[in-house]
Amino acid sequence: MASAPNNQTPKPPNSVSVETASLPQPSPLSKLVAVASIAVGINFGWALQLSLLTPYVQLLGVPHFWASYMWLCGPISGFVVQPIVGYHSDRCRSRFGKRSPFIAGGALFVAVAVFLIGYSADLGHAFGDSLDKKSRPRGVVIYIVGFWIFDVSNNILQGPCRALLADLSAGDQRKTRMSNSLFSFFMAIGSILGYAAGSYDGLHKIFPFTETKACNKYCANLKSCFFFSIAFLACLATAALIYVRESIPSSTAAEVEKGGNEGVVDSVEKGAAGLPCFGQMYGAFRELKRPMWILLLVTCLNWIAWFPFIINDTDWMGKEVYGGTVGEGKAYNSGVHVGALGLMLMSLVQGVVSLGIEVLARGVGGVKRLWGIVNFLLAVCLGLMVLITKMAERARRFPPGSTDPLPPVTGVQASALTLFAVFGIPWAITLSVPFALASIFSNNSGAGQGLSLGVLNLAIVIPQMVVALSSGPWDALFGGGNLPAFVVGAVAAAASGLLSITLLPSPPPEMAKAVTMAGGFH
Repeated sequence: MASAPNNQTPKPPNSVSVETASLPQPSPLSKLVAVASIAVGINFGWALQLSLLTPYVQLLGVPHFWASYMWLCGPISGFVVQPIVGYHSDRCRSRFGKRSPFIAGGALFVAVAVFLIGYSADLGHAFGDSLDKKSRPRGVVIYIVGFWIFDVSNNILQGPCRALLADLSAGDQRKTRMSNSLFSFFMAIGSILGYAAGSYDGLHKIFPFTETKACNKYCANLKSCFFFSIAFLACLATAALIYVRESIPSSTAAEVEKGGNEGVVDSVEKGAAGLPCFGQMYGAFRELKRPMWILLLVTCLNWIAWFPFIINDTDWMGKEVYGGTVGEGKAYNSGVHVGALGLMLMSLVQGVVSLGIEVLARGVGGVKRLWGIVNFLLAVCLGLMVLITKMAERARRFPPGSTDPLPPVTGVQASALTLFAVFGIPWAITLSVPFALASIFSNNSGAGQGLSLGVLNLAIVIPQMVVALSSGPWDALFGGGNLPAFVVGAVAAAASGLLSITLLPSPPPEMAKAVTMAGGFH
């Protein structure tokens, strides 16, 4: 009998080497699309939250001052929830997979949350709120509970979705970038649909039972919009989880992960044995390599720039561009309505740009450089908001005998809407590139994909909390209005762009060849 070549023992015909079996292969594009499409359902709800809930809170009698503090629940829940969910999803050994149980649970809790939000006025009335009084305290409590559950649930959803996309990409740099671009694209689709639904006041006619004694037409329309939100999210999440079956972790994979996280586990056992989740977070920070630290710094500055715009965009249109006053006349409400139209234009541009990130990155010499360039563009856009405000003030007109200004001249309106659209370019990159880089850098770190994305999320939510708490006093220090926060945002965006280009490192050397062949993270 002939010997095996090079004196090696022949392998049985059906055997598979442990080395080959332990290396997952990238999933086909259809599976990436299925998982990324869940972002439509997520962002449909977010768009409704941004466009409809502030007026609804005023319907329940919450003062505008306190209503602004409710938005802190988003970054606070993200600060606590996403790292914990990332940690546990990295180590989940369910027969349904690592990420799927969290995605399914998050979708279920979103449904519970939007029910509480939509029916808070009715439930409050059932528990004793008087319709003759402006304030409805029981309804407010139910609304706040639903609002917090909603933000927590969305954080439960987003982290595992992005981590599952990274799992399906299996370390392939092109698939990693593509999956994050797809997620950003579907976020744009969800935003467009959500803003469109929120701007149409006739949806409640489809569900006539939504209008009650305690819930007027605006409230009924909010309920109807949330019904569509639940339907979108339930259908897309169910379809994705049925089609994309995660591989049940094997003992080999568990051993590999155990070895890769040995340093993190040691840190937990030595320093935070009683708090494993937060101990792992502390251990993860101790184990972070320089690329991740720089990525966190760039992301932090990036969101210091973004958050003033996110929380004040339509208010800027109502106050600075249209010259209106909250609760007085028609100018402010008209400006807010046009601002919602601007957000829809921004989402349209975001969707288009999300599909072309690969081409743009190759054109400018890499995704790292692309992120730096669009951060400079973001700084310019925030600066232009000051210029457009001054243009609007110079051209402002008043009808005879009225203090409520006329709509701004056509040139000012067109400039403002164009600026909103341009914001969609850096927004698409912000929702894609940092997460792709975190997935790549985490391949060589001790933390898993879920925990790494949770750590990245801290660089997003901490700036949001800082801006939410400081922007009001900061604006008041310079005479009120939104412009001082925009100026700070412009400076932060320019600093973020500079650090991205000069300090953010290229992928590790062992990935360089694959990265270059895939188009390059340079």
